[in-house]
Amino acid sequence: MTTEMQEIAITEEKPLLTGQTDGAKDAELAARILLDQGQEHSVETPHGVLHVTLHGTRTTRRPAILTFHDVGLDGKSCFSPLFKFDEMQEIVKNFTLIHIDAPGQEEGAAAYPTGFQYPSMDTVAEMIPSVLQFFNFRTVIGVGVGAGAYVLSKFTLANPDSVEGLVLINIDTNARGWMDWAAQKLTSVTSSLSEQILSHLFSQEELSANTELVQAHRDRISKASNLINVELLWKTYNSRRDLNIDRSSCTFKCPVMLVVGDQAPYEDAAVECNSKMDPTTTSFLKMADAGGLPQLTQPAKLTEAFKYFIQGMGYMASSCMTRLSRSRTTSLSSSYSMDGSRSRSRTLSQGSQGGQMPPSPSQTMEVSC
Repeated sequence: MTTEMQEIAITEEKPLLTGQTDGAKDAELAARILLDQGQEHSVETPHGVLHVTLHGTRTTRRPAILTFHDVGLDGKSCFSPLFKFDEMQEIVKNFTLIHIDAPGQEEGAAAYPTGFQYPSMDTVAEMIPSVLQFFNFRTVIGVGVGAGAYVLSKFTLANPDSVEGLVLINIDTNARGWMDWAAQKLTSVTSSLSEQILSHLFSQEELSANTELVQAHRDRISKASNLINVELLWKTYNSRRDLNIDRSSCTFKCPVMLVVGDQAPYEDAAVECNSKMDPTTTSFLKMADAGGLPQLTQPAKLTEAFKYFIQGMGYMASSCMTRLSRSRTTSLSSSYSMDGSRSRSRTLSQGSQGGQMPPSPSQTMEVSC
């Protein structure tokens, strides 16, 4: 009886395969439609209204995946390529997605009037609990990029019981120093707002090459009807305070995965953040050829890492390996061996024949893929 029950559980967890029933195909199609369209909501908070888009079934049996975008982006432009990626669908159909747009940053938002006092990063973070309450979610897995990573970090520090895991892309935990402030003042005189933001989002190599992605974002930002709102968020982010993360005090109480491209503008900041984190609960992913926005340029690699991350948290434990891992073209260089002992030279192939799982979030994993 026990064996039969286990087999049933495993079958339910497996992804849909070729030859699936018509009913399963219909369910997958319905889930895809929900992902593409989403349900838009205006959520009242003590500090104003937030535009939020929900994708999925709204089940509260598992934590929601809560995202927060970077400056110059919104939930759609920042995360759609990642969560619409084919290999991500196995995750998407098991979790509810909640994309939060920072105040006034959603597509088509009305421009704020002259003199409008934009909320601080701390205040924006204080608006998030109202979103969880609105959708009746007790806990979330946070995914933030740049300014969004900072906001979700602030939220997690203030509400540790509400966050089960945290993925921080291009995180910079430090406030701007006097030299940074002076450089920003000079840049604001010599460069347009859109160029300042592009330098924040993309690597110098991407900007010099003027890639199609850079061109698309330059065009979108410069022509945005709410450009004044984008500028307000940009100034607010540049006025942020230190997060005061300290390894000795185990600041974050949940597993954390830090992600940065190897040529990203905030590579050094992410490395510094990793040095301040608790090594027993932190994974550090430095992605080669990822540029400044790895969720847009390397969705396959980030999907694979995200799957391992949530598996380490106890979700989707029987999930199949993705095509990326089966290809055996990418290796993980772990700072711990599989038995937990210290081993800087240890290399794990994502397609190892033993079928072993990579280190869980309880072990620090520095990788370059």
